[in-house]
Amino acid sequence: MYYTIDIAGMKRDFKLFPVSDELQIAAFILFGDVEITEHAAKNLLKNAPDFDLVFTAEAKSIPLAYEMSRQAGKNDYIIARKGVKVYMEDIVQAEVRSITTQSDQTLYLGRDEADRITGKRILIIDDVISTGASLVAMEELVEKAGGQIVAKMAVLAEGDAFDRDDITVLAKLPLFDKNGNVIQ
Repeated sequence: MYYTIDIAGMKRDFKLFPVSDELQIAAFILFGDVEITEHAAKNLLKNAPDFDLVFTAEAKSIPLAYEMSRQAGKNDYIIARKGVKVYMEDIVQAEVRSITTQSDQTLYLGRDEADRITGKRILIIDDVISTGASLVAMEELVEKAGGQIVAKMAVLAEGDAFDRDDITVLAKLPLFDKNGNVIQ
């Protein structure tokens, strides 16, 4: 089963996948879709306040972070990692449990990334906001690093997340029952 969505004037078909016996989600994956990545970046930037850095979590929103930074004329963006790398020192971390992952995760920044955030106006972005758990973890990392969050944006908001007034999104992505019917 597929769901067709209009993202700021560009349509895409997303395949439905079960996340439980009663609930399915439509999988939105930016990887490999240059056209929608460029389109989403352009349309999100229309509503973005002044910012110094784009900040996101690994991995699906990395192309969006790159493209938004490129289109905005920025030469830098920060990615919270899902694992500690050998080159990361003096680790800053935050816990997260997302609807699309099966277990608890931790997001990490090394001192170099945290220092680049300090005193900067940060635009937090994601591909999809569902429960908001990843967003909370990213906010925590920015705060620990001493950055100022100026906005939170995503291409899509899933279910009730669309009704939040603290995020800017391009379209609502509904949730689906086990038969593929829209439930939210």
